Amino acid sequence: MKIAISGLGRMGGQLARKLQENGHSVIANNRSRGPVEDMAARGLTPAYTKEETVARFAGSQVIIWLMVPAEVIDAELAAWLKLAPKGSILIDGGNSDFRLTQERAKIVAAAGSVLIDVGTSGGVWGYQNGFSLMAGGDSESFKVIEPILKTLAAPAGAYHFFGSAGAGHFVKMTHNAIEYGMMESLAEGYHLLKSGPYPGLDLAAAGEIWQHHSVITSWLNELSRDVLQANPELNGIDGYVAESGEARWALEAAKEYNIGAPSIQAAFDVRLQSQQGLTNFATKLLAAMRHAFGGHNLNK
Repeated sequence: MKIAISGLGRMGGQLARKLQENGHSVIANNRSRGPVEDMAARGLTPAYTKEETVARFAGSQVIIWLMVPAEVIDAELAAWLKLAPKGSILIDGGNSDFRLTQERAKIVAAAGSVLIDVGTSGGVWGYQNGFSLMAGGDSESFKVIEPILKTLAAPAGAYHFFGSAGAGHFVKMTHNAIEYGMMESLAEGYHLLKSGPYPGLDLAAAGEIWQHHSVITSWLNELSRDVLQANPELNGIDGYVAESGEARWALEAAKEYNIGAPSIQAAFDVRLQSQQGLTNFATKLLAAMRHAFGGHNLNK
Protein backbone atom coordinates (compact mmCIF):
# COMPACT_ATOMS: atom_id res chain seq x y z
CA MET A 1 0.00 0.00 0.00
CA LYS A 2 1.19 3.52 -0.76
CA ILE A 3 1.31 5.86 2.21
CA ALA A 4 3.10 9.05 3.20
CA ILE A 5 4.56 9.48 6.67
CA SER A 6 4.89 13.13 7.60
CA GLY A 7 6.95 13.70 10.74
CA LEU A 8 10.04 11.51 10.87
CA GLY A 9 11.05 11.86 14.51
CA ARG A 10 11.63 9.03 16.98
CA MET A 11 8.32 7.33 16.29
CA GLY A 12 7.53 8.52 12.77
CA GLY A 13 10.87 7.38 11.44
CA GLN A 14 10.31 3.91 12.86
CA LEU A 15 6.83 3.69 11.34
CA ALA A 16 8.17 4.68 7.94
CA ARG A 17 11.03 2.18 8.03
CA LYS A 18 8.89 -0.70 9.27
CA LEU A 19 6.31 -0.18 6.55
CA GLN A 20 8.88 0.19 3.75
CA GLU A 21 10.81 -2.88 4.87
CA ASN A 22 7.63 -4.95 4.84
CA GLY A 23 6.45 -4.28 1.32
CA HIS A 24 4.61 -0.98 1.47
CA SER A 25 5.52 2.01 -0.71
CA VAL A 26 6.37 4.82 1.71
CA ILE A 27 6.73 8.50 0.91
CA ALA A 28 8.87 10.24 3.52
CA ASN A 29 8.06 13.86 4.40
CA ASN A 30 9.33 16.11 7.18
CA ARG A 31 9.43 19.82 7.95
CA SER A 32 13.25 19.71 7.81
CA ARG A 33 15.28 18.05 5.04
CA GLY A 34 17.69 15.92 7.07
CA PRO A 35 15.30 13.13 8.12
CA VAL A 36 13.91 12.91 4.57
CA GLU A 37 17.41 12.45 3.20
CA ASP A 38 18.06 9.75 5.79
CA MET A 39 14.93 7.87 4.74
CA ALA A 40 15.75 8.27 1.05
CA ALA A 41 19.08 6.55 1.73
CA ARG A 42 17.07 3.63 3.13
CA GLY A 43 15.03 3.31 -0.05
CA LEU A 44 11.96 5.35 0.86
CA THR A 45 10.56 7.87 -1.62
CA PRO A 46 11.58 11.38 -0.57
CA ALA A 47 9.17 14.32 -0.62
CA TYR A 48 10.54 17.62 0.64
CA THR A 49 7.30 19.58 0.44
CA LYS A 50 3.62 18.88 0.97
CA GLU A 51 2.99 19.55 -2.70
CA GLU A 52 5.58 16.99 -3.69
CA THR A 53 4.12 14.50 -1.22
CA VAL A 54 0.63 14.69 -2.70
CA ALA A 55 2.01 14.55 -6.25
CA ARG A 56 3.84 11.31 -5.42
CA PHE A 57 0.50 9.49 -5.17
CA ALA A 58 0.02 9.95 -8.94
CA GLY A 59 -3.70 9.21 -9.06
CA SER A 60 -3.92 6.66 -6.25
CA GLN A 61 -5.79 7.44 -3.04
CA VAL A 62 -3.86 9.87 -0.88
CA ILE A 63 -3.15 8.42 2.56
CA ILE A 64 -1.03 10.57 4.87
CA TRP A 65 0.00 9.54 8.39
CA LEU A 66 0.83 12.61 10.49
CA MET A 67 3.27 11.98 13.32
CA VAL A 68 3.63 15.50 14.69
CA PRO A 69 3.27 17.16 18.12
CA ALA A 70 -0.22 18.02 19.32
CA GLU A 71 0.55 21.74 19.29
CA VAL A 72 1.01 21.81 15.51
CA ILE A 73 -1.58 19.29 14.33
CA ASP A 74 -4.22 21.95 13.54
CA ALA A 75 -1.85 23.91 11.32
CA GLU A 76 -0.63 20.73 9.65
CA LEU A 77 -4.14 19.47 8.92
CA ALA A 78 -5.16 22.84 7.49
CA ALA A 79 -2.14 22.86 5.19
CA TRP A 80 -2.71 19.30 3.98
CA LEU A 81 -6.42 19.91 3.34
CA LYS A 82 -5.54 22.70 0.91
CA LEU A 83 -3.57 20.22 -1.19
CA ALA A 84 -5.02 16.75 -0.74
CA PRO A 85 -7.87 15.81 -3.09
CA LYS A 86 -11.29 14.84 -1.81
CA GLY A 87 -11.41 11.25 -0.67
CA SER A 88 -8.02 11.41 1.02
CA ILE A 89 -7.39 9.69 4.35
CA LEU A 90 -5.45 11.67 6.94
CA ILE A 91 -4.23 9.78 10.01
CA ASP A 92 -3.31 11.51 13.25
CA GLY A 93 -0.94 9.09 14.95
CA GLY A 94 0.24 11.52 17.60
CA ASN A 95 -0.95 12.15 21.15
CA SER A 96 -3.91 14.46 20.55
CA ASP A 97 -6.73 15.47 22.87
CA PHE A 98 -9.66 13.22 21.86
CA ARG A 99 -12.11 16.12 22.23
CA LEU A 100 -10.19 18.14 19.66
CA THR A 101 -9.93 15.09 17.42
CA GLN A 102 -13.73 14.95 17.32
CA GLU A 103 -13.84 18.54 16.05
CA ARG A 104 -10.98 18.03 13.60
CA ALA A 105 -12.75 15.01 12.09
CA LYS A 106 -15.73 17.25 11.30
CA ILE A 107 -13.48 19.81 9.60
CA VAL A 108 -11.78 17.14 7.51
CA ALA A 109 -15.15 15.60 6.59
CA ALA A 110 -16.46 19.00 5.47
CA ALA A 111 -13.48 19.18 3.12
CA GLY A 112 -14.46 15.84 1.60
CA SER A 113 -11.84 13.66 3.23
CA VAL A 114 -11.54 11.47 6.35
CA LEU A 115 -9.54 11.78 9.56
CA ILE A 116 -8.60 8.58 11.36
CA ASP A 117 -7.06 8.83 14.84
CA VAL A 118 -4.55 6.13 15.72
CA GLY A 119 -3.07 6.27 19.20
CA THR A 120 0.38 4.74 18.86
CA SER A 121 2.29 3.07 21.68
CA GLY A 122 5.47 1.04 21.77
CA GLY A 123 8.12 3.69 22.12
CA VAL A 124 11.47 3.22 20.49
CA TRP A 125 10.95 -0.56 20.72
CA GLY A 126 7.90 -0.66 18.45
CA TYR A 127 9.99 -1.09 15.33
CA GLN A 128 11.38 -4.34 16.71
CA ASN A 129 8.53 -5.67 18.85
CA GLY A 130 5.48 -4.27 17.09
CA PHE A 131 3.33 -1.26 17.97
CA SER A 132 0.10 -1.11 19.96
CA LEU A 133 -2.36 0.82 17.81
CA MET A 134 -5.69 2.23 18.98
CA ALA A 135 -7.90 3.53 16.15
CA GLY A 136 -11.03 5.63 15.88
CA GLY A 137 -12.96 7.32 13.09
CA ASP A 138 -14.79 6.12 10.00
CA SER A 139 -15.06 2.33 9.99
CA GLU A 140 -14.81 1.94 6.21
CA SER A 141 -11.67 4.06 6.06
CA PHE A 142 -10.25 1.98 8.90
CA LYS A 143 -10.63 -1.10 6.69
CA VAL A 144 -8.65 0.68 3.96
CA ILE A 145 -5.69 1.36 6.26
CA GLU A 146 -5.92 -1.95 8.15
CA PRO A 147 -3.06 -3.56 6.16
CA ILE A 148 -0.81 -0.75 7.37
CA LEU A 149 -1.79 -1.34 10.98
CA LYS A 150 -1.31 -5.08 10.62
CA THR A 151 2.25 -4.53 9.42
CA LEU A 152 3.05 -2.06 12.19
CA ALA A 153 1.68 -4.39 14.86
CA ALA A 154 3.87 -7.34 13.81
CA PRO A 155 5.36 -9.40 15.34
CA ALA A 156 4.01 -9.02 18.87
CA GLY A 157 1.97 -5.80 18.92
CA ALA A 158 -1.75 -5.40 18.30
CA TYR A 159 -4.35 -3.07 16.83
CA HIS A 160 -8.07 -2.50 17.29
CA PHE A 161 -10.80 -0.18 15.99
CA PHE A 162 -12.60 1.37 18.96
CA GLY A 163 -15.35 3.46 17.35
CA SER A 164 -16.12 6.97 16.15
CA ALA A 165 -13.76 9.91 15.85
CA GLY A 166 -11.57 10.42 18.90
CA ALA A 167 -12.08 6.92 20.31
CA GLY A 168 -8.55 5.84 19.44
CA HIS A 169 -7.03 8.90 21.04
CA PHE A 170 -9.28 8.45 24.08
CA VAL A 171 -8.02 4.89 24.62
CA LYS A 172 -4.41 6.01 24.10
CA MET A 173 -4.88 8.92 26.51
CA THR A 174 -6.18 6.53 29.14
CA HIS A 175 -3.27 4.17 28.48
CA ASN A 176 -0.80 6.99 29.11
CA ALA A 177 -2.59 8.08 32.27
CA ILE A 178 -2.35 4.51 33.59
CA GLU A 179 1.31 4.54 32.59
CA TYR A 180 1.86 7.60 34.80
CA GLY A 181 0.44 5.78 37.82
CA MET A 182 2.34 2.55 37.21
CA MET A 183 5.62 4.38 36.70
CA GLU A 184 5.12 6.45 39.84
CA SER A 185 4.38 3.38 41.95
CA LEU A 186 7.50 1.60 40.74
CA ALA A 187 9.65 4.69 41.25
CA GLU A 188 8.37 5.15 44.81
CA GLY A 189 8.96 1.47 45.60
CA TYR A 190 12.56 1.55 44.44
CA HIS A 191 13.04 4.81 46.36
CA LEU A 192 11.79 3.04 49.49
CA LEU A 193 14.29 0.23 48.93
CA LYS A 194 17.04 2.79 48.40
CA SER A 195 16.37 4.92 51.48
CA GLY A 196 14.65 2.49 53.84
CA PRO A 197 15.97 0.56 56.87
CA TYR A 198 18.41 -1.71 54.99
CA PRO A 199 21.24 0.38 53.54
CA GLY A 200 22.96 -0.93 50.44
CA LEU A 201 20.18 -3.15 49.14
CA ASP A 202 20.79 -4.29 45.56
CA LEU A 203 17.89 -2.61 43.79
CA ALA A 204 18.59 -4.25 40.45
CA ALA A 205 18.56 -7.66 42.12
CA ALA A 206 15.16 -6.90 43.63
CA GLY A 207 13.94 -5.88 40.19
CA GLU A 208 15.28 -9.09 38.71
CA ILE A 209 13.47 -11.21 41.31
CA TRP A 210 10.25 -9.26 40.77
CA GLN A 211 10.54 -9.84 37.04
CA HIS A 212 10.21 -13.63 37.43
CA HIS A 213 6.43 -14.11 37.54
CA SER A 214 5.80 -11.92 40.56
CA VAL A 215 2.57 -9.94 40.62
CA ILE A 216 4.39 -6.80 39.42
CA THR A 217 6.26 -8.44 36.55
CA SER A 218 6.05 -5.91 33.70
CA TRP A 219 7.95 -4.14 30.95
CA LEU A 220 8.22 -1.03 33.10
CA ASN A 221 9.79 -3.05 35.91
CA GLU A 222 12.12 -4.69 33.40
CA LEU A 223 13.24 -1.25 32.22
CA SER A 224 13.68 -0.10 35.83
CA ARG A 225 15.81 -3.13 36.59
CA ASP A 226 17.98 -2.50 33.53
CA VAL A 227 18.40 1.18 34.41
CA LEU A 228 19.45 0.31 37.96
CA GLN A 229 21.88 -2.34 36.79
CA ALA A 230 23.60 0.16 34.53
CA ASN A 231 23.45 3.17 36.87
CA PRO A 232 22.59 2.18 40.48
CA GLU A 233 22.84 5.75 41.83
CA LEU A 234 21.15 7.30 38.79
CA ASN A 235 24.09 9.62 38.41
CA GLY A 236 23.79 12.37 35.81
CA ILE A 237 19.98 12.48 35.92
CA ASP A 238 18.45 15.68 37.32
CA GLY A 239 15.01 14.24 38.13
CA TYR A 240 12.97 16.64 35.99
CA VAL A 241 10.01 14.67 34.57
CA ALA A 242 8.07 16.10 31.66
CA GLU A 243 4.34 15.65 31.12
CA SER A 244 3.06 15.70 27.58
CA GLY A 245 -0.66 16.28 28.12
CA GLU A 246 -2.36 12.91 28.18
CA ALA A 247 -2.72 12.56 31.97
CA ARG A 248 -3.94 16.15 32.17
CA TRP A 249 -6.65 15.43 29.59
CA ALA A 250 -7.55 12.17 31.32
CA LEU A 251 -8.01 13.96 34.63
CA GLU A 252 -10.21 16.56 32.95
CA ALA A 253 -12.34 13.78 31.44
CA ALA A 254 -12.53 11.97 34.78
CA LYS A 255 -13.75 15.17 36.43
CA GLU A 256 -16.34 15.73 33.70
CA TYR A 257 -17.74 12.22 34.16
CA ASN A 258 -17.40 12.26 37.95
CA ILE A 259 -14.87 9.42 38.01
CA GLY A 260 -12.28 9.33 40.76
CA ALA A 261 -8.67 9.08 39.61
CA PRO A 262 -6.56 9.73 42.73
CA SER A 263 -3.58 7.60 41.69
CA ILE A 264 -3.29 9.29 38.31
CA GLN A 265 -3.72 12.69 39.95
CA ALA A 266 -0.94 11.98 42.45
CA ALA A 267 1.42 10.77 39.71
CA PHE A 268 0.63 13.83 37.62
CA ASP A 269 1.30 16.14 40.57
CA VAL A 270 4.70 14.56 41.17
CA ARG A 271 5.71 15.41 37.62
CA LEU A 272 4.56 18.99 37.99
CA GLN A 273 6.45 19.31 41.27
CA SER A 274 9.61 17.91 39.70
CA GLN A 275 9.45 20.70 37.17
CA GLN A 276 9.50 23.17 40.09
CA GLY A 277 12.65 21.57 41.51
CA LEU A 278 11.17 18.99 43.91
CA THR A 279 13.26 16.03 42.75
CA ASN A 280 14.53 12.85 44.39
CA PHE A 281 15.62 9.31 43.57
CA ALA A 282 12.08 8.42 42.47
CA THR A 283 11.78 11.27 39.96
CA LYS A 284 15.22 10.40 38.61
CA LEU A 285 14.01 6.86 38.00
CA LEU A 286 10.87 8.19 36.31
CA ALA A 287 13.02 10.22 33.93
CA ALA A 288 15.23 7.18 33.30
CA MET A 289 12.19 5.01 32.51
CA ARG A 290 10.88 7.58 30.02
CA HIS A 291 14.25 7.62 28.32
CA ALA A 292 14.39 3.82 28.23
CA PHE A 293 11.04 3.24 26.55
CA GLY A 294 10.60 6.41 24.55
CA GLY A 295 13.99 7.98 24.02
CA HIS A 296 12.85 11.08 25.91
CA ASN A 297 15.44 13.46 27.28
CA LEU A 298 17.01 12.33 30.55
CA ASN A 299 17.32 15.90 31.80
CA LYS A 300 15.46 19.16 31.38
